[in-house]
Amino acid sequence: MAQFTRVRASRRANAEALVNLRRPRAWYVDITVTAGSVVPGSGAKRENVTAGATITAGEVVYKATDGDYELADASALATSRVAGIALNGASAGQPLTILTEGLITIGATVAVGTIYVLSAAAGKIAPDVDIIATEFITILGVATTTGIIKVKINASEVAHA
Repeated sequence: MAQFTRVRASRRANAEALVNLRRPRAWYVDITVTAGSVVPGSGAKRENVTAGATITAGEVVYKATDGDYELADASALATSRVAGIALNGASAGQPLTILTEGLITIGATVAVGTIYVLSAAAGKIAPDVDIIATEFITILGVATTTGIIKVKINASEVAHA
């Protein structure tokens, strides 16, 4: 009981911290990918597709109803059904290679053991703790080193409560 009291007292002592605890989060902490540093690992599964929008290496894509691949996001069920992560940049109508499973040097710093998911920002990747209510949960993979994610896509089709 005493430990609980100390925690409460310290929060009361810092009014700004208490306000921040109550404020809903209105931002995302997406990883910042350097497109030129995105590299598939040996044995990674790849697929050659056609871009339906401008896509940069390291961005997450889904298969649109017209068959082309566009930037995925967690804000809607249809766009949360991830197909893979772009390995090259492409404009609409151009060839695009995506990684569907396996190791990827993502071109960003990631935290070992952290689960990475589709962000609500189009094409972006975020740690799982950034999922908020109503976003559809699509697990992309787990960081195995500070620069590599083991991709195993799981589009749950479930919105966070």
